[in-house]
Amino acid sequence: MYSKHFGLREAPFSITPDTSFFFTSPHSQEALNTLLVAAKSGEGFIKITGEVGTGKTLLCRKFIATVGPDFVTAYIPNPYLEPRTLMLALADELEVPLERDVDQHQLLKSITHRLMELARDGKQVLLCLDEAQAIPVESLEALRLLTNLETEKRKLLQIILFGQPELNQHLQANSIRQLAQRITFHYHLGPLSRDDMDYYLAHRLRVAGYTGSRLFSRGAIARLYKASGGIPRLVNIMANKALMLCFGEGKQQVSSRHVSLAANDTIGAVGRRVRWPWLAGGLSLLIAACGLTWALTK
Repeated sequence: MYSKHFGLREAPFSITPDTSFFFTSPHSQEALNTLLVAAKSGEGFIKITGEVGTGKTLLCRKFIATVGPDFVTAYIPNPYLEPRTLMLALADELEVPLERDVDQHQLLKSITHRLMELARDGKQVLLCLDEAQAIPVESLEALRLLTNLETEKRKLLQIILFGQPELNQHLQANSIRQLAQRITFHYHLGPLSRDDMDYYLAHRLRVAGYTGSRLFSRGAIARLYKASGGIPRLVNIMANKALMLCFGEGKQQVSSRHVSLAANDTIGAVGRRVRWPWLAGGLSLLIAACGLTWALTK
């Protein structure tokens, strides 16, 4: 909608986890370094936690794209699966040939064979589980048993859990205490700082092709940080809406007023208050009205 107006090649604040937009803030870089060091260690479980919207999925995809040819990665985005179905998903990711209606014994035997085959080829296998706080306890225990498979040098399978902080409570269950003891590396992904958010906005705009002067005023950035708490997903959502409003008015710089209106329209924004009935219906009518006004004055 506004790309041409601001000289952009693409939308800079999509909430789709696109690794080309990965921002190396201190938090995200430390988390990525932790993953890379842990992967090379070749043992145990790895745990990454973070609040909703802090970029766990983007970090996961960046990690997968970074590890290099010595690793084979399996990615399961929704692990809310009972043990057998989770094993089938892993087998599918590892391209394990299975017969129709394979029994549990043969399923595990085939996965083990594939893991040993990859180890002989010098490959390390990493299983990345997103939204790990949703994994049933029985499925976690099944995964733990898989990590018992090892050569004299290292595990045949490493498991990386990406989840919300509830994952920590999940892992305190007495029935899976052995798994919790095997978590050798962990990192908590926090929100952006005020300064980091300023650089974050500039980074995403630059990747999207922006070459102009400051697009978000200092007041807009201050308001955006206060409304988002530094949570990247909320930053993206409100920055996108603020750009729409700015475009709708024919302006070239986002003001704090644009951000305030965007925040009022965003569920989850800190201090969100809908003061006018016409705004409660959504931002689309406001943007349309601004766009029509701008068009009529041209």
